[in-house]
Amino acid sequence: MAAVTVDTIRAAGVVGAGGAGFPTHVKLSSPVDTVLINAAECEPLLHKDKEVLKAHPDAVLAGLAAAMELTGAQRGVVAIKEKYADVIDALRPKLARNMDIAALADAYPAGDEFILVYEVLGRVVPPGGLPLDVSAVVMNVETALNVAHSPRRPVTEKFLSVAGAVAQPVTLRVPVGVALAECVAAAGGATVDDPNYVVGGVMMGALEDNHQAVVDKTTGGVIVLPSGHVVVRRRRQDWRQIQRIGASACDQCVFCTELCPRYLLGHPIEPHRAMRSLQFTLIGARNVQGTAFCCECNLCSLYSCPEDLDPKTVCAENKRRLLAAKQRWENPPFNPARPAALLAGRKAPMRRLMQKLGLTGFRNEGPLRPELLAARKVGIKLKQHIGAACEPTVRMGQAVRTGDAVGRPPVTNGKPALGAPVHASIDGVVSGLGDGVVWIEKR
Repeated sequence: MAAVTVDTIRAAGVVGAGGAGFPTHVKLSSPVDTVLINAAECEPLLHKDKEVLKAHPDAVLAGLAAAMELTGAQRGVVAIKEKYADVIDALRPKLARNMDIAALADAYPAGDEFILVYEVLGRVVPPGGLPLDVSAVVMNVETALNVAHSPRRPVTEKFLSVAGAVAQPVTLRVPVGVALAECVAAAGGATVDDPNYVVGGVMMGALEDNHQAVVDKTTGGVIVLPSGHVVVRRRRQDWRQIQRIGASACDQCVFCTELCPRYLLGHPIEPHRAMRSLQFTLIGARNVQGTAFCCECNLCSLYSCPEDLDPKTVCAENKRRLLAAKQRWENPPFNPARPAALLAGRKAPMRRLMQKLGLTGFRNEGPLRPELLAARKVGIKLKQHIGAACEPTVRMGQAVRTGDAVGRPPVTNGKPALGAPVHASIDGVVSGLGDGVVWIEKR
């Protein structure tokens, strides 16, 4: 069997499959003492990580072992919610001697990598830092699977959950680039007349009004909800509404801060101060600068605030303003004693979160359908990762086969930009090139 190397991971186009899509070959190029597999999957109604781990435990653990070897890590940990006892019991006999399992509470946001590092290792990632700063690397379950497969095939498939207002909640295996609407159809279709697609999860995902938008390497799920659902209504608010209502209605109760996961880690972010800033224009004030460390988990807006205001969006807007103004808080303070004092007692239980979000009426399941969803047309995005968009390497009318590279990161002065190549996910012909997408159709 061919060995996994940084080069095989790069060539296969492996990126973080559960978040922003950071190129994995870069992440595994630095020495650490621990590699964590993030199987927490704390977004409500999503099941794909747990289902992938159930179906492909050996390959996921092979990916973990390869990551440990590449980084020199002496310890590997699979972090998964303790409620998945069947998965844990099946996985435990397969672990190498330098691997173990961390059983997590059923709370949100257990899957935030900063929270995960603290829960498992007791280390606080500093504000603005990375797990690498405390000698750890965090990988998604599906990323580990793709690492293990990298010597033999590139990333051309994606696992994702389809849930909410659908006939059959399910975890699908699909070609990268298939339309979201085809995934919903494979789940038996929407059960409401006015379906809205929340892509990526109800907490951190985004509304996608174009149901023909395509799946990419980072798509973890599609939650279908009716137009009147609270999650949809909150997402439909524009910035002017959020600003006006927040400035007039926030009573500075500080619940948003007291339950903020990053505040609880000791970071200098206090969302209630960001809400206070709506009444001022002091963009350089430190109560606003702290919003640079917001992880946008949405807990403050969708769970903590008794007035149903939107501190998350206020923090995110301030982050963008700070970035545009090139204002950076150098050497920000943080309180490493705070998590030990407060974090354990202030987690958001998943059951209570789902009640608050009006999700308890949907079936909370997502069994894996192992066969690959058939697709006659796919759109391969040239940017499915953090870094530079790929440049197309194919032309109109060119025949391609599954696994052929159709885009590669640009090269400047002989050095490729940060990014990852993208590949055809079906056999076919290039039928379109434009708007950052390579379209491929079967003939």
